[in-house]
This record gives sequence, structure tokens and C-alpha cells, in this order.
Amino acid sequence: MTFFPPPNSGQCPSAISSDPENPAATGGRRRRGLLSGWLRDVAVSIAVSAFIIIFLYQPVKVEGTSMMPTLQDQERVFINKFVYKLEPIERGDVIVFRYPRDPAKSYIKRVIAVAGDHVRIEAGVVFVNGRRLREDYVPRMYEDVRSCPEIVVPAHGYFVLGDHRNLSNDSRDFGPVDEDFIYGKAVFGYWPVARLGTLR
Repeated sequence: MTFFPPPNSGQCPSAISSDPENPAATGGRRRRGLLSGWLRDVAVSIAVSAFIIIFLYQPVKVEGTSMMPTLQDQERVFINKFVYKLEPIERGDVIVFRYPRDPAKSYIKRVIAVAGDHVRIEAGVVFVNGRRLREDYVPRMYEDVRSCPEIVVPAHGYFVLGDHRNLSNDSRDFGPVDEDFIYGKAVFGYWPVARLGTLR
């Protein structure tokens, strides 16, 4: 119910209560407002993080030494799961894929050749389309002396090798990897902190 002052009183209707506000009630409302805002921010952050992890990036742990020195055993990296929907897989990419002989396992290797390329290995030296491949990422101490006869990488296939050539199980053993097995590109190392940075 709205009250009006008596005629000719010179007063205007009041829009707020004339009683002094209770400080305790004001503080309680402020605290509830802050808590509500904090919870909202946390919920939004979790939702955004979940979207990024599910659809874009996924943290993975490297197990084994086949990609040393580029990747160390137990190193943590982010893989981009969406990038290959926008651009093709290229030579030099470090990819994550399901192991062709046991899809329950995942491997991480470097792409050496793509579909249609001619690949051969002579005493550890890799040739792609007749040219010796320059591999600065393979230190001398990690080189191998294995040879492989020339093959032509099949359609939708990729020839992959580990950077630690004498400790790697790769396309020399299980052949080219079909693109259907590939689910991400390793793009960024985040742990340990000393190895933080973009992968090359």
C-alpha cells in the first residue's frame, strides 16, 4: 500500500524507507553477492577449460625415450586435436596416434614423409624423394645404422620416425601410419618448467 502526505503538507511521497538501513543486512547481501560472482566465474572457467580440453587441446604425458632429445620421458605436453581439421599434416610435425598394432596404445613420433613420397634409409641416413633429409633434431649419439628399402608412402599414410633412432619403434617396424589413427599434433611442452615452450 502506498501512503501520500496530507494535502498542503509540502512533502513529497518517499520512494525509500525512512528507517535507517541495518548494517548487518547490508554486509550479508554484499557477501552473498561476492560469493555468487565468484561461483559464477569459477563455473565459467571450468566450462571454458573443459571445452578447450575436449575439443582443442589435451594434456598428455610422454612415456619412453624414443623422441629424445625433443621430448623426455615423463615430460608433459599439450596436443592440438583440432589443427588437422584446418590444415594438412606436414613433414616435421610431431604427431600423436594410435599404435597400428594395438590401437589401445598411443605413440608420439615425427612425420618424415607424406602420401606419395619415396622414402629409403641407407645406414641410418634418410632419403625422401631422392634427397638426403637434413635432421638437426637427431643428435649424432642418437643416430642409427639401420637400412630400409625404398617404399612409396600410400594414400592417406605417413612415414614416422622417433628422434632417438636407435631406441625407436616406428615406421621402420610397423610401416606408414594411416591418417585415421592420428588424433593430434604435439605443440607445447609445459612440464617440467625448465622445458616450457613450443615443440619443433
